[in-house]
Order: sequence, then C-alpha cells, then structure tokens
Amino acid sequence: MACFIVPMAQAIATSVYRKNNEKRIEQSDAAMLHNLPTLEKMLWGGTVLLIVDHILNGELSWRFPFITALDGAQGVQIVLREIFTVGLPMSLAVTAVWTVWALFKKRREIGVHM
Repeated sequence: MACFIVPMAQAIATSVYRKNNEKRIEQSDAAMLHNLPTLEKMLWGGTVLLIVDHILNGELSWRFPFITALDGAQGVQIVLREIFTVGLPMSLAVTAVWTVWALFKKRREIGVHM
C-alpha cells in the first residue's frame, strides 16, 4: 500500500542530485557517478509500476486519504510498517543490484581498454 514511498523519495533525491551535478557526473570517470542516470531510471520505473499496481489493487484511491489503509484506526502504524518492512528493503535491493552492475560494467570497460 505505501511501499512505493521509499523508492520515490530515493528517486527524487537521485534526480535532484543528478540535476545539480550534471557537469561533474558527465566528466567523472567513477563508475557510480557515471551510471547514476541508470539508477534514477530504475527507481522511477519501479515507483511508477508500484503506484499502478496499488491503484489496480484498490490500495490507492483518488480521494483523501489516498492510501486506503489510513482509513482504519491503526492506519498510520500499518503504513509505517509497510514502508519500513517492504519499501526500504526494496530500495536497498535495487541500489545493491545497480551498484554491482555499475562496478561490473566499469571493470569490463577497463578490461577492454587494456
């Protein structure tokens, strides 16, 4: 129901960082900075897919409070539990996969140039 909030916050932070440091990122030879746009696309894509999934499952609505779990008495607790037990691990997993991918890509590029 609210697991998309963490990847969305990370996507926003990544986008802001990339926009503010575009020249530094383009000139960088560091694997992480050079591949930051890929992480940004992965996070935004996942966020959009999660939002669509939650809309289709009726967990999000177009009316306030938007997240249907907030209608109940323990709604805030349910949402926070979802954010910390699903959203946070999901974002960490996406970032870990991207990190491994970026490092392998950089290693392959170095091997090709030798």
